[in-house]
Amino acid sequence: MTTTPVFPLDPAEDATIELARQATAFMTDRLAELATAPASDYRDAGRLTALLRRPPDDGPGHLGDLLETFRQAAGQGVNTAGPGYLAYFPAGGLVSSALAEMLAQAANRFTGVAQTAPALVAMEQSVLSWLAGRFGLPAGAGGLITTGASPATLSALVAARHDRLGEDTRDGTLYVTEHTHLSVAKAARIAGLPGRRVRVVPATGDLRMDVTAAAAMIEADRAAGLRPFLLAGTAGTTSTGTVDPLPELARLARAHGLWFHADAAYGGGFQLTRRGRARLAGIEAADSIAFDPHKSLFLPYGTGVLLVRDPGLLHAAHAAGGQYLQDIGQVGDLPDFGHLGVELTREFRGLRLWLPLHLHGVRAFEEALDEKLDQAALAHRELAGDPRLEVPWEPDLTVVVFRPRGGDDAGRELLARINATGRVYLSSTTLGGRFYLRLCVLSVRTRPEHVRLALDTVRTALDELIPAA
Repeated sequence: MTTTPVFPLDPAEDATIELARQATAFMTDRLAELATAPASDYRDAGRLTALLRRPPDDGPGHLGDLLETFRQAAGQGVNTAGPGYLAYFPAGGLVSSALAEMLAQAANRFTGVAQTAPALVAMEQSVLSWLAGRFGLPAGAGGLITTGASPATLSALVAARHDRLGEDTRDGTLYVTEHTHLSVAKAARIAGLPGRRVRVVPATGDLRMDVTAAAAMIEADRAAGLRPFLLAGTAGTTSTGTVDPLPELARLARAHGLWFHADAAYGGGFQLTRRGRARLAGIEAADSIAFDPHKSLFLPYGTGVLLVRDPGLLHAAHAAGGQYLQDIGQVGDLPDFGHLGVELTREFRGLRLWLPLHLHGVRAFEEALDEKLDQAALAHRELAGDPRLEVPWEPDLTVVVFRPRGGDDAGRELLARINATGRVYLSSTTLGGRFYLRLCVLSVRTRPEHVRLALDTVRTALDELIPAA
């Protein structure tokens, strides 16, 4: 009979060591399984879903049993950490970042204000300052680490609204395209702007914001008594990874006094590479940049960044006070992150970025990102060379979209056949009313051999659907 050890809420040293040992062994085994695990698996999802809805027992459980339950649950669904995940935007989940998060949570320090953890806030600020410099923002730029680009976008939009519109926001308008991430319109709605104030600018044939059309819409809105205040350009759209004409949009925003926001949630990491900097040229003129290191820096989900040219504008829009904060004072030039975004209570997020960057070195990230650009270019060439496929756009970054010449139904069937193999997992999108398959090379674990496997899987499924002539 197995004896279940009783772990007090605050265990002794030997019990803590044993907990950590079992958790580390589990993590090591899990990582070793990623290379051969199915890209998607739903075979046991029904049973596990029912099992995991049970409430906890009054008495203690056994860690080994609980970890086994978690192992099974984590194996169901889409394997977003594996090399065959080529859908949406893969998040590699670097081991170094996972360890950093464990250490940060064990330290459990409050970083909403600098006074409670000044050295940790300085560590977090150092990453933000370094990122701001890599994006070409001026000295003094800063921001905060968030749980993702969506809250980063919300804080940027609130700052823009406060700075450009003041207290009366009723007639404020902002400008996006149909390819802009939904988080911008969602942020506008949360910030109290009606949907009709989110203007959708036409895109050009290559899926980029039409600068001439944007200028005409801004001028027409201003002539109608409205107050244009924000222009959103995208540095890597979700559907196709396309980069908007950022230099032209920056000049347009500046000419009309608009806040220029750059959504680099996906594309931001490529700023570390020579090719990426060339493709993201103009982003240095942004007033705010939303970036997800859990995309193109391979970190775990829940790692976002907001960078702003002037952190004082973030503070002006978000800072608040209360009598219970009367003991909190400014610590040198360190920021109080709780006054720069929507959260006051926030954990220490900086280590999940700081440790991997310092441990691996920046060059390791540059080389990995260059490899992803090369792999995407390979996938594009191979797919474009098949006469049975339409591959209309060359990728700016690492997203390749394609469709069989048989039409939308054939495209849906092709995607279903590819994903049913369990070898790789792709996603889809709709562009111009037409169905496209979407392949994104981004996971740190996706190597050239995995891209070759994906291409072979596409061809095999295509042979079944549309035999080669």
